[in-house]
Amino acid sequence: MRSKKQFCNLISRTTVAALAIATVFALTVVLTQSAQAQTFTVLHNFTGGPDGATPQGPLTMDQAGNLYGTDSGGGRGFGTVYMLSKRGSNWIFNPLYAFAGGNDRGGPWAGVIMGPDGSLYGTTTDWETGPGTVFNLKPSASACKTALCPWTETVLYRFTGGSDGSNPGGGHLIFDQAGNLYSVTLGGGAYGDGTVFELAPSQGGWTESVLHNFNWGDGYLPNSALVFDNVGNLYGTALLGGAYGNGTVFQLTPSGSGWTENTLYSFQGGNDGAHPYPGVIFDQSGNLYGGAAAGGQFDGGTVFKLTPSGGGWTFSLVYSLTGDGGDCGPVGNFIMDGAGNLYGFTNYEGAYNEGTVFELTPSGGGWTYTLLHDFNGSDGASPNGGLIFDENGNLYGVANSGGAYGGASSSRSLSRN
Repeated sequence: MRSKKQFCNLISRTTVAALAIATVFALTVVLTQSAQAQTFTVLHNFTGGPDGATPQGPLTMDQAGNLYGTDSGGGRGFGTVYMLSKRGSNWIFNPLYAFAGGNDRGGPWAGVIMGPDGSLYGTTTDWETGPGTVFNLKPSASACKTALCPWTETVLYRFTGGSDGSNPGGGHLIFDQAGNLYSVTLGGGAYGDGTVFELAPSQGGWTESVLHNFNWGDGYLPNSALVFDNVGNLYGTALLGGAYGNGTVFQLTPSGSGWTENTLYSFQGGNDGAHPYPGVIFDQSGNLYGGAAAGGQFDGGTVFKLTPSGGGWTFSLVYSLTGDGGDCGPVGNFIMDGAGNLYGFTNYEGAYNEGTVFELTPSGGGWTYTLLHDFNGSDGASPNGGLIFDENGNLYGVANSGGAYGGASSSRSLSRN
């Protein structure tokens, strides 16, 4: 049996094919911010059948409080998009669409987002069936006569695997104010090292444009969700490449002639960390926060901050997590509450080596670490993707494995009370 360190090191291999077996999770974590104790609740245990398995990416929530997510297995063999709706004290699971390869070209790695039209947008990735797609899911136009009503899928764009990019990765799509979509591909592009792309609605269809081609020196394998600042610049991370080969944080700035890439930080693989799987988020002051899955003072990955300064960006270490090597530290996007507290999770650390959910609170010029939940396998394992808040301050997320059905994934919730 592989040790945890050996297994986590599989994630950090530099080949694209190896990343295709990286673990993902379906866990729903709910957390209120007013008290000190946490209550953890499993919302759904995936069976590996029609409901799916190995859920991917962060959840998204609509205005009614329904949760939407994806998984890359089960269903018709290539994963599903699903919805969880709260009915009283229970959550009702409804698979919205099951992927079958072929026209779909594989299943989703990233989460889905709710578009301005109230429908869902996402991407598929599969190294065997093709270089991936961007898709849209809409409720059926006719009245639903059954409890389970499948949605209708439309493929908006099929990647060729060449100069347009190949296999959109773990970062979900984002919209700009004009209704254009943005994300990243793990491979393809001019140098084969991945791209940042835009999809613009055009004459009833969508036109793809590559905004940046990565070339190792500025990053390799971009895999996180992008984020806009308030003037329209894009920010993200690449797992590998950069000045030291350990990944980068990058910025893309629009101009009249296109987009200009600026590497904000190249990870050295020491106390600063390595392999920034999570993307970056902004605080209210315009600082960026993110995480690195490996390295750090205690070999468990790091949480970092980038502060704009004098036309550049200054790196500072927020926290160094405890671990035993491999890419087992932070792997999903962080989230920040109104008080400036950060929430995230580790992939394989903790008392049971199954992953943790944690909080970092600013305190006395530093940060205080609080363990919110320690996964033990029966309640899930290997959290991945990201966390989201509901209107009451509860946190939701997904775990890739464990749960009531062993190797299947499970959705969960965690709340303070």
